[in-house]
Amino acid sequence: MTTFALAIGVGTHNSKGEWLEVYYQKPLLNPADGIVEAARTALGYTGGNEAISVTADQLTAFASAVESADSEQAKLARACTESKRPVVVTILESDDQASSTPEVYLKLHLLSHRLVKPHGVNLAGIFGLLPNVAWTNQGAIDLNELADAQLQARLNGELLSVNSVDKFPRMTDYIVPAGVRIAHTARVRLGAYIGEGTTIMHEGFVNFNAGTMGVSMVEGRISAGVVVGDGSDLGGGCSTMGTLSGGGNIIISVGEKCLLGANAGIGIPLGDRCTVEAGLYITAGTKIQVLDDQKNIVETVKGRDLAGKSDLLFRRDSISGAVQCVTNKSAIALNEELHANN
Repeated sequence: MTTFALAIGVGTHNSKGEWLEVYYQKPLLNPADGIVEAARTALGYTGGNEAISVTADQLTAFASAVESADSEQAKLARACTESKRPVVVTILESDDQASSTPEVYLKLHLLSHRLVKPHGVNLAGIFGLLPNVAWTNQGAIDLNELADAQLQARLNGELLSVNSVDKFPRMTDYIVPAGVRIAHTARVRLGAYIGEGTTIMHEGFVNFNAGTMGVSMVEGRISAGVVVGDGSDLGGGCSTMGTLSGGGNIIISVGEKCLLGANAGIGIPLGDRCTVEAGLYITAGTKIQVLDDQKNIVETVKGRDLAGKSDLLFRRDSISGAVQCVTNKSAIALNEELHANN
């Protein structure tokens, strides 16, 4: 049986010894059998999904055992013997629902390292395992311990800056994927998948388990679970409806070479080469007049009827105010397509 993932992590505990966060520099997807066997030999791993807190001696033993299978992991293990923070070796035999904070962090790292794509890893139940913490210039701090930490910083002549209070940290504190530009790093959460060639401007936002598959310009919001295809642009202030904020079980996605205009929005998935006019929000229930290639109204449908279809232009008639969809198909071909699934 192939092991799903393995990683050596350095993390943060609160005063009770509970995990607040974990940093994995070199997570492995489907690690070689020799690496897993080294964990059995040196760390007492017996199978299943487990986050093993390890000592410097155990790390040294693991480094020796794993050397022949993966010299990079051996080097990392030796480096971690000097850690002043707790170290964990997390092994996921399968992609079952996580049962610990280190397991969740490993799955989020797999996404941001581009080892798995959005919806390619089981994230069920993660909110209950991610503590809400203060993310500061000195790292993660338990909220119940924040006031004391702030006082101690002042007594030391320092300032403890709280950047955010959240379950998710910013991605760039853990991984900066190759070939990307991110103007405002706080707006990209760990667990986002940012494709090579993507630029995220100051107002762009990318949630966990979401992102871009290639070269994209993001000046709008990519909500949780939303995937944007290669070559698509999201204009300033535009929005995509996520499954956590009203989309229900519908997985919203944007195909390749699409354009969402400024302040536009979608609550349906788009196919390839689609455009949504600036300021227009399309939801599953939006009544839409469908126009053929001669600009004649063929039928009025709901937004969900056009979900996932390619080569569409969504606009609002400036006189009547009606939402319209312009296609490049003849009336006959368009009617056949609209009624194909009836």
